[in-house]
Amino acid sequence: MSSKATFSTNTMETFQWFVFLLASSVAMPIVIGSIYQLDFIEISGLMQRTFFTVGIASLLQALFGHKLPIFEGPAGIWVSIFSVMAITGIQAGGTYKGTLQTLEATMIVTGIFLFLFGAFKISQKILPIFTPLVTGTFFLLLTVQLSGTFLKGMLGLQGEASVIQGEQSLLAFLTFFIVLGLSTFARGWLSSYAVFIGIIIGWIAFRIVVGGQGEQASVSLFAAPEWFAFGAPAFDFSIIPIAFITAIISISNIVASIVAVKQTLGMKQEDHGEEVNKGTAFSGINHGIAGVFASVANVPLATSAGFIALTGQKRKQPFIYATILLIIIAFFPPIVAFISSIPAPIANAALMASFVQLVGLALNNVTMQPLDSRKSTIVGVAYLFGMATMFLPAEVFSDLPALAQNLMSNGLLIGTGLVILFEQAWKVKED
Repeated sequence: MSSKATFSTNTMETFQWFVFLLASSVAMPIVIGSIYQLDFIEISGLMQRTFFTVGIASLLQALFGHKLPIFEGPAGIWVSIFSVMAITGIQAGGTYKGTLQTLEATMIVTGIFLFLFGAFKISQKILPIFTPLVTGTFFLLLTVQLSGTFLKGMLGLQGEASVIQGEQSLLAFLTFFIVLGLSTFARGWLSSYAVFIGIIIGWIAFRIVVGGQGEQASVSLFAAPEWFAFGAPAFDFSIIPIAFITAIISISNIVASIVAVKQTLGMKQEDHGEEVNKGTAFSGINHGIAGVFASVANVPLATSAGFIALTGQKRKQPFIYATILLIIIAFFPPIVAFISSIPAPIANAALMASFVQLVGLALNNVTMQPLDSRKSTIVGVAYLFGMATMFLPAEVFSDLPALAQNLMSNGLLIGTGLVILFEQAWKVKED
């Protein structure tokens, strides 16, 4: 009886992790595809490569890297870089394809930096920089940055849509409140599988009320993810500073995710050095894989902590099974096409629900020690300038050099950088 219960529990937890991995991965290829004006076939290929690289990255980290059940997904900072470089590339007289080739190279170079930081334990040396105030501010800015994307998705503002899609929005908010309500007020399996139940109900309701996605192009039954799908990577010396700074900021993402998940799992918080070093090294490998397979670079996502807190799923085994399943699925384009037909408003609603827990983790980190005048000022300056930058159109930086454009237009990078700078420059005198 116990083995049967274990099998059923493993199956359900694996499937829910799998659905969460899909829901977290499916939105970004659509967003990037619309920015770079990719057609349906190109977006489907990007979706396939995203599933593959997400599965590989998550599995490598769980087995050999930080060894925690942390979902590796398209990084918010990279989505920002893709968005900004799309504009700066065209302004410089380039093409979208040429920019994508440059981005392949940028991800590979960033991966080299990250691997070196991890392999030579440099990450561990700069670990003291990432205090609870830094990680908490990072979480807050991350929720601001990505919640805007998720809300647009929930309102149906994707592709050519420029006004709120009423039916889609209502179904998205229904899904959001189902997930949030079940995880908060339900007990037993209803609470544990809230994300899965919410997405299934939302998907079925969407198909009944709104209908299908229209005709889709025929795809082959089996196909391996394509290498350098946008062409050979275009290396340029100007990408080295961008890659270096992105690698440093990515370490803050790695640290924040490890801290958040260890907190959620109830693990000891004394030392994160080993997890951070190995996590950074394998994040470098994963960046290289993303560059080779022309995807969006993946990093450990703090939303994993939100998912674990939301569902109560703390075991690593189902997570590993889910990553393997995602890798296998990526080789079967018809299945990818079916799964990617999860309506974007429904997927975004489920992700938004998991962000509620992430906001709690952010506040917990920021207030881990009493907020005195110094800390309030640091958080206030970093939060205001970081968030304000997110509302500026990228065009306002068009007169600056390409490197400055890519840095100055990234609110997450600006805010995190400011809190690190202020904390290091404004030291507290020891009594």
